[in-house]
Amino acid sequence: MQGLMQDYQLTLPPVFARAERMYGDKELVTATADGVLRQSYADWAAETRRLGGALDTLGISAEGRVGTFAWNTARHVALYWAIPCTGRVLHTLNIRLFAEQLTYIVNHADDEVIFVDRSLLPVFTKLLPTFEKVRHVVVMDDGADAVVPDDPRMIDYRELVDGAEPVDFGVDDENRAAAMCYTSGTTGNPKGVVYSQRSLYLHGLSAMMSTGLGIRETDRVLPVVPLFHANAWGLAQTPIFTGADLVLPGPGMAPEAIAALISSERVTFTAGVPTIWMGMLPLLDSYDFSSLRRIVGGGSAVPKALSEAYREKLGIPIVHAWGMTETSPLASVSLQRSSDAALSAVDQADQRARQGFCPVGVECRIVVPDTGEELPWDDTATGELQVRGPWIASGYYDDDRSAESFTSDGWLRTGDVAAVDTHGSIRLVDRTKDLVKSGGEWISSVELENRLMAHPAVAEAAVIGVPHPRWQERPIACVVLEDGATAGKDELIDHLRPHVAKWWLPDDVVFIDEVPKTSVGKFSKKDLRAQLADYVLPAGASPVDELG
Repeated sequence: MQGLMQDYQLTLPPVFARAERMYGDKELVTATADGVLRQSYADWAAETRRLGGALDTLGISAEGRVGTFAWNTARHVALYWAIPCTGRVLHTLNIRLFAEQLTYIVNHADDEVIFVDRSLLPVFTKLLPTFEKVRHVVVMDDGADAVVPDDPRMIDYRELVDGAEPVDFGVDDENRAAAMCYTSGTTGNPKGVVYSQRSLYLHGLSAMMSTGLGIRETDRVLPVVPLFHANAWGLAQTPIFTGADLVLPGPGMAPEAIAALISSERVTFTAGVPTIWMGMLPLLDSYDFSSLRRIVGGGSAVPKALSEAYREKLGIPIVHAWGMTETSPLASVSLQRSSDAALSAVDQADQRARQGFCPVGVECRIVVPDTGEELPWDDTATGELQVRGPWIASGYYDDDRSAESFTSDGWLRTGDVAAVDTHGSIRLVDRTKDLVKSGGEWISSVELENRLMAHPAVAEAAVIGVPHPRWQERPIACVVLEDGATAGKDELIDHLRPHVAKWWLPDDVVFIDEVPKTSVGKFSKKDLRAQLADYVLPAGASPVDELG
């Protein structure tokens, strides 16, 4: 027996039309070089429809890829909707990728047109000759004085959109491609993830749920995460689903600018990578953050000490979320369970430091990587974390590396090593490539880093493995001290002793000026290993020798 429900396609145009009709008085706020620009949903929706017409004017093919090279602005959010609502494919370009990687992904995706913020032209125009199929470059004036090249492909955004007719949006196939985003390419060329209309629809609904990000109509949402990073964590879409106000920081990503915007615009919900929240920590006493009800951290592990510092100062901890470009990216959120209230304050903090629970629609398992044997949820067994669900990728765009990342029974191999407790709460141990294997046993670099960053003198800490003649690898800690702070190797090792096994203790502490970062703000251990390629362990016994 079959159900008697309508065959309603899960596509984005009805979501847009709902927001246009129901939330016309809500607003999008963009910080610019000349001040704050305010736009009602009604005016923004009208421009978005004209933007859809502009794609027709440019002659973009029915399934053409449309690139964006832009900051977090209301115009960029309009592109997030106009492109897929006309059946084309949004392709956000990471402005911080290396030139060779940008050239690769623009050509691999077959981008036909790219929308560029004027302030980014000095970077963009150097690459333009390497783009093989780009026929148009639409320049969005953001107040910068960068010179627009004398190139027939250059088109002024304002003239283009003002001269276009608004269009009716409609997509009749929920499985049609809506957007694509490339991984940051830490090994080899970046890999393309293609989101469908259906996947973005379901992901948006999930992010509204209390078991997801919990975004609601009364929120004023500030995406600090760049709109070019991992589908903007859904934050260019979910606020439109629910009718929340959007506050966009433009190019002003410095901690002081973000803090001022949260204070002046009474932001209630914000999200970004941990390095952003580390940078804002010294400012918590200098700005009014009383409007905030939720801060989300993701992209890399949120140190427990950082989250607890926010809880102590603002009364709200940083909510830990986990995901990947391949998971759209919402795959788990560390939200408090009702039973957690009975735990001690220390245990509650430990729970918040986990990656948390998969929302409805995402399943997870941990397995032995070599055999595929599924491991128990006892918070002790660790294995490769694998996930599946309707907004989880099933393969990469035109890339023969898909087989490496997906199992024969359809699960995404995340590359993360994790344990899961009996309730289903995920605790990441490390990335498979960042684990330190010492004497046949694994050491979690993430655990050591979190413990080190709980020391008051430590601003950043990254742990890597280095070759050892007896134990194969041993961990060393690369530490950045807070400005004006002092701490020596012995003090930091002693700080770790009560918290980890003795054989986990680093063989050395190397003090550095900065931990290198990837294009999206994560610690780049690949670059750190390259910087320390000539490093030699100090002579003398290793902590593990005493147990050998």
